[in-house]
Amino acid sequence: MKRRYLALGMLTLAIILTGCGAKTESDVTIIGGADGPTSVFLASKNDKVSYTQIDQETAKLMMDLNDGHVIVDVRRQDEYDEGHIPGAICIPNESITDSMPSELPDLEQIILVYCRSGRRSKEAAQKLFDMGYTNVYEFGGIIDWTGEIVTEEAKETAMKLSIDGKEMPVTWEDNTSVNELKEICPLKVNMSMYGGFEQVGSIGQSISRDDKQITTEFGDIVLYSGNQIVVFYGSNSWAYTKLGHIDLSEEELTQLLGNDDVVLEIE
Repeated sequence: MKRRYLALGMLTLAIILTGCGAKTESDVTIIGGADGPTSVFLASKNDKVSYTQIDQETAKLMMDLNDGHVIVDVRRQDEYDEGHIPGAICIPNESITDSMPSELPDLEQIILVYCRSGRRSKEAAQKLFDMGYTNVYEFGGIIDWTGEIVTEEAKETAMKLSIDGKEMPVTWEDNTSVNELKEICPLKVNMSMYGGFEQVGSIGQSISRDDKQITTEFGDIVLYSGNQIVVFYGSNSWAYTKLGHIDLSEEELTQLLGNDDVVLEIE
């Protein structure tokens, strides 16, 4: 433990020191290397013409510091989702041009940059440095990373339902019928008023149903006979499969559905 604190202290000192060493042929400042993460080679800050390259052990130590740093993964979003360093944000290299990324508003913030193998991270680090960021540190690719990696769970996008072009606030059920409805979207359904309490329209094909005898409420969205979608602005008792509910008041629903046929769209 004492050795780790000593390493952190030496690293902190190394980052703020200037004029203590040599540059590589490419003028990229290097911290770390063959002698370990606390073996430091720093170019003079006044002479610095590029970002600072660090090894991954040094990067791990820097991530332990409470200095407001940010870890930037410059791979594509799909690569990031498959696995990334905890706390990293995704700013794809190809999205970094000649203007400051909105995720990086502070030119003096410590920025730790990586990619898959180290190529894109070097490109991105140089572009950030050229933009005026003064504390850019590049540490190679995640393929060499021995620390923790986390994955992003796929976020399911909820279906959107619109009536006559106006998006409705909908709470969808979690059932097989809703899942199959997603598969056939986008849908455009010409609805018709019926019985003074509902609008009904064909979805063009049959999907799974699990009908139960229910008494509907205003706003309920149900599947009828496996191939028709029904939206209620009143109440009825029948065997339906519930799909969801429009979260509007009875008055709002009556005004929306009780005056004329409507067009319902789901995407």
